[in-house]
Amino acid sequence: MGTILAILLVFVGCCTNVVFLELLVRSVDFPGCGNIVTFAQFAFIALEGFIFESNFGRKKSTIPIRNYVIMVTMFFTVSVINNYALNFNIAMPLHMIFRSGSLIANMILGIIILKKRYSASKYMSVALISAGIFICTIMSAKQVNVANNSSNEEGVYTFIRWLLGIAMLTFALLMSARMGIFQETLYKQYGKHSKEALFYNHCMPLPGFLLLSSDIYNHCIHFNQSTPAEIPGIGLTVPVMWLYLLINVITQYVCIRGVFILTTECASLTVTLVVTLRKFLSLIISVLYFQNPFTAWHWVGTAVVFLGTLLYTEVWTSVRVALRRADVKEVEEKKQ
Repeated sequence: MGTILAILLVFVGCCTNVVFLELLVRSVDFPGCGNIVTFAQFAFIALEGFIFESNFGRKKSTIPIRNYVIMVTMFFTVSVINNYALNFNIAMPLHMIFRSGSLIANMILGIIILKKRYSASKYMSVALISAGIFICTIMSAKQVNVANNSSNEEGVYTFIRWLLGIAMLTFALLMSARMGIFQETLYKQYGKHSKEALFYNHCMPLPGFLLLSSDIYNHCIHFNQSTPAEIPGIGLTVPVMWLYLLINVITQYVCIRGVFILTTECASLTVTLVVTLRKFLSLIISVLYFQNPFTAWHWVGTAVVFLGTLLYTEVWTSVRVALRRADVKEVEEKKQ
């Protein structure tokens, strides 16, 4: 029952979160709202953790604070850059596909830092993921050029901004992988404390948002000026952008909690498979509901990325083993 609930939380929470994040970032009247979205998500999860995890600051952390400072610096940087990249002509589908390349970054840094060695199937899967992301990126680059061919200067400026967005996503991908390795070494030393890490990762970076305070304040003013919308069942009228932000924050929390429950209930393979399928569903929603430009080559690239991901997690092997066990069990029951 806990597993089914966790899977429902992941799919409902994460897919709804993507919809409302896109409603926020696609707004023509209020562009570049990535910082206020990140701040709201951090503040909400930090408040929940302060009440339920740290017991209003009375509970001591198991992992030393100095280690959290390093992890939090990386986590804050990754979160801010990932959301801010959406301001640089990065379409939401490409954003999702690019972030699916975390396995590539994990493998590269695993080889360099941890001196790991992988099987041939792992290298093949990463090659597929890289090829898929490359195809989608090239097709998106062509669309940026086509969409901005009215003026040479304007087209060049837009394309350079898009390249900066790609560079930001690449940096965030590598930084996220480095954070994962650091987190892995901490958990080996001090044990797994996911809820504690979730709280400190979102609470400690809050002062860092002072560097972005002017942008966040300006967007608060702009959000107040958005079209009023009535909250169903309550009858309260609020600016629609604040409503979008509230739903985005709540669904982000539901998504994170779902993944956390899943990690405690299931094997890591199941978690990876559920998260991969969720990403694919979010991509389809983004393309169909928001009618984001998505060519046949984009679908080819996407299919290659997810095929590589499934190959990496050895889903096919696990399915074959499970079917084989079922056949053996059936034969034994017939003999009896």
